[in-house]
Amino acid sequence: MAKFDYKKDLKALYFPKVGQFVFVDVPVMSFLMIDGHGYPKDNPDYQAACNALYSLAYTIKFMLKPQGVEYSVPPLEGLWYMDNMADWLTSPKEAWNWTMMIMQPQVVTQEMVAQARQGVIKKKGLTNVEAVRLSPYDEGTAVQTMYLGAYSDEGATIANMHAFIQEQGYILDGKHHEIYLGDPRRTPPEKLKTVIRQPVCKA
Repeated sequence: MAKFDYKKDLKALYFPKVGQFVFVDVPVMSFLMIDGHGYPKDNPDYQAACNALYSLAYTIKFMLKPQGVEYSVPPLEGLWYMDNMADWLTSPKEAWNWTMMIMQPQVVTQEMVAQARQGVIKKKGLTNVEAVRLSPYDEGTAVQTMYLGAYSDEGATIANMHAFIQEQGYILDGKHHEIYLGDPRRTPPEKLKTVIRQPVCKA
């Protein structure tokens, strides 16, 4: 039986220390992805997109179990970006674009996703799963940290990360990336854990 545990197998990528900025080399990984636009709070399109992602991810997980593949569904992740990333941190959140995603084991194929997609549509009527794709993501060298606190208060940590990157002789090179390890429906804002990651390259 094949077992995959992101908490152990990818610990360095998903569980950095709180308050420390560290460089990581992120391998190419496979994700279920769905795109959208706007501030996520009270955004029905965002909620529907996350619902589609989770429904598809769990359907695939249960499809694979009879084949001897077992794993915990990894956490929700988000890429946040604008056409001009230099304006991203200071722009209104309503202007943001996003790609929400859930990492998948390498055994997951396009054919499996297509089969699971039809199952979700038939069982739950979630036609927006048609917008979910399975795609590789090559992030490369990045700086990350574990942030503890409310999503709305991340700004200072992100600004400090950008300053750290510049001090180390690097520049931002890609989309702002967050990994959500807490459930905001059950966890007080001040205790939410979020991996904040920024791809970089040499200046």
